[in-house]
Amino acid sequence: RSCLEMAASFMCKFSRAKNTGVVLFICLVMLLLLTLLGVSSVQTTSLEQIMARNAVDANIAFQAAESALREGEDFVEDLTNTQSFDASGANNNGLYDDAGSGNTPNWLNITWNSGLGHRVSSTGVTGTVRPPEYIVERVTVVIPQGDSLNLDNIGSELGTGTTQIFRVTARGQGATVDSQALVQSTYGKRL
Repeated sequence: RSCLEMAASFMCKFSRAKNTGVVLFICLVMLLLLTLLGVSSVQTTSLEQIMARNAVDANIAFQAAESALREGEDFVEDLTNTQSFDASGANNNGLYDDAGSGNTPNWLNITWNSGLGHRVSSTGVTGTVRPPEYIVERVTVVIPQGDSLNLDNIGSELGTGTTQIFRVTARGQGATVDSQALVQSTYGKRL
């Protein structure tokens, strides 16, 4: 045999002996990478599912708060005077006078889950843990000076010519107690 043939034969034997464990190692590394990819996909899917559930929950809470806000505005619209705000226990029924500048607003001082200090909305939204609630605050009276402030005929001959401004604050919860929405509107009513 020539030197070249012996060297080629030696290299083939040496090469086969060295490579027998390499294929197994490469397969194990590939299996590990595929497992990590699968676990990552499952975690991503779980996270997306939680995010979608939270978005639905927040939407339910917002819809509940909006329905209570509309009910509070309807309450104000049906008022013929503001005597109910002066009555004994008015605060327990969700009727307040404005706290004034520099003071903590009434809607921040209320313990909403207590059952006192707010009105429970009669319009329910399905999927909520509890019915939405609202409060009405008597804020200020606007007395127009002539027609300069007479927007949309507010202050004409009907009524006293004054507009009472109210703030309605409503709170709704979603399918869990952790999802809450708080909305406010300012409402003017000529009394």
